[in-house]
Amino acid sequence: MLKNDVTRRKEHEAVRNSVGFYDFTHQLLEVTGVDSPSFLDKIFVAYLSKAKVGDAKYTTMLNEDGIIIDDVIVFRIEEKKYWISTLYIAELIAWFDAHKGDFNVSYEDITSKTTMYAVQGPNSKAVLNDFLKTNLDSMKFFTIADNAIDDVPVKIARSGYTGELGYEIYCNPKDKELVESKLMECGKAFDILNITTDVIVTSLPREKGYTLMSDLAGANPLEVDFGWTVGWSKDFIGKEALEKVKAEGAKRRLLGFTVNDDAAEIEAGAAVSFNGEEVGKVTVFTYGYTVEKNIGFALVELDKVKIGDTVDIGEYKAQLSEKVFYDPENERVRG
Repeated sequence: MLKNDVTRRKEHEAVRNSVGFYDFTHQLLEVTGVDSPSFLDKIFVAYLSKAKVGDAKYTTMLNEDGIIIDDVIVFRIEEKKYWISTLYIAELIAWFDAHKGDFNVSYEDITSKTTMYAVQGPNSKAVLNDFLKTNLDSMKFFTIADNAIDDVPVKIARSGYTGELGYEIYCNPKDKELVESKLMECGKAFDILNITTDVIVTSLPREKGYTLMSDLAGANPLEVDFGWTVGWSKDFIGKEALEKVKAEGAKRRLLGFTVNDDAAEIEAGAAVSFNGEEVGKVTVFTYGYTVEKNIGFALVELDKVKIGDTVDIGEYKAQLSEKVFYDPENERVRG
C-alpha cells in the first residue's frame, strides 16, 4: 500500500519540507535558424516568437484535429536558438520534418550532450547559492540563464515538476560527478536527499495538478485547462479545430478525484461510472503524502458529471474535484 511506503514518503517529504535532487534529464532538441521563431509558432500553440531570450514556455503540439500530440517546455536560449524539452523526441523530429516546408530552420537532438538535475524544495535556492558563481536571488520563475560551478559552465532554469520552489541544472554529462558532489556537500546542512523513487512523477506533481502526456492523450488543450497557453492571434496547426471547440465549449474536462479507501488500487484507463453509465476514464491514480489521501485524475463528460459528484471506479467510490490538491495559489512554487 503506497500510504505506508516509508521510502516514498521520506523522499516526498524531503522535497516538500526541505530539498531533494535527481537526474531528470529529458530529451532535448535544439532548434536554430532564421525562421525558428515563426516555425515554432506554427508547430506549437504558444506564441514563442514573443518570448524573451531567457524565457521558458510550457506549450502543446496539436494535430490537425486539435488533439494534443506532445506537451513540452520551450526555452528561448538566443534570438534564433531554442531548446525543447520533451519525452518523445523521435516523434517530435518526425513532426517537424513533415511540416518544415520552406522554413529556414534546423534542429538537432542534443540529449547526449546535456544532463539535467532537478533541485527542488523550499531550501533549493539556499543550497544552489552556496556553490553557483551567480546567486539566484533575483531569478524569475520560468526563466533560464548561464551560470557556473567553479569554472564549469552550466545553465540554471527556475522551474520544476514538484509544486515547490525549484531549479534545474543543465550541464555537460562529464560534469555530473562535480554537480552531485556539490549538491551533497552544500545540501548536507538541509538533509538533502538524492530522490530515487517515482514520487517525482507520481505523488509530488499529482498533488499539484501537474500532468503527463498519459493524461493528455486524445484530449485538446481546452479539455485539460490549457486555454491559457494558446496564442489565439497567430496561426498554428490545429487552430481551426480548436477554435470550434472554443466556440462550442469543451465537452469533457480533466478533473481530480479522491478515494477514501487507503487500500484502493486503480489502474489508468479504468472506467468512471455515474448512475450505472460510463462517463469517463482514469488517467492516473496515486497516494498524496502531503494531502494524506488517494488522488487521481479522470477525463470525464461534462454533461453527465460535475465537481462534487460521487462516482464509481470499479469497486471504489470516488469524489470528483478540481485536480489541484495542493497549494492552488502557487505560493510555494513562486517562493
